[in-house]
Amino acid sequence: MWLTYTLIVVGTFFGMEAVAWLTHKYVMHGLLWNLHEDHHKKNPTSFFEKNDYFFLIFAIPGMLCLALGPYTPYSFLMFIGLGITIYGLAYFFVHDIFIHQRFKIFRNSDNFYFRAIRRAHKMHHKHLGKEDGECFGMLWVPLKYFVEALKRNQSNA
Repeated sequence: MWLTYTLIVVGTFFGMEAVAWLTHKYVMHGLLWNLHEDHHKKNPTSFFEKNDYFFLIFAIPGMLCLALGPYTPYSFLMFIGLGITIYGLAYFFVHDIFIHQRFKIFRNSDNFYFRAIRRAHKMHHKHLGKEDGECFGMLWVPLKYFVEALKRNQSNA
């Protein structure tokens, strides 16, 4: 049974990348642009952004699954909630801490994977409006950024 639960957690984690990509492209850059817009401004006026409400919006399904799963016949919900929560932690560390440096740690990583993610996110933020965006993912970005980062690693070796 633990293998099944582990697969549910891992599958949910990776599935959340698709959910995040679709939500970022079609909801955050669409219907709820008013909450996401301040995240694309060059000079933030405060540590917190309206965009931070998405943290709560995305956390609610995970919390509900974690809270209700053990008390229902659908115990697998708890493991779905765990996968969502782990993805949320990864998002926080990669997006808020590593990429946007909201806390000044992990500044000097020269890993090709992290460099590719940072470059793709920079390309996403070059668009200040809600249209014409690119690179809506967080952990998986277009292959060209990985290739670019690998070439840079090889030229520095």
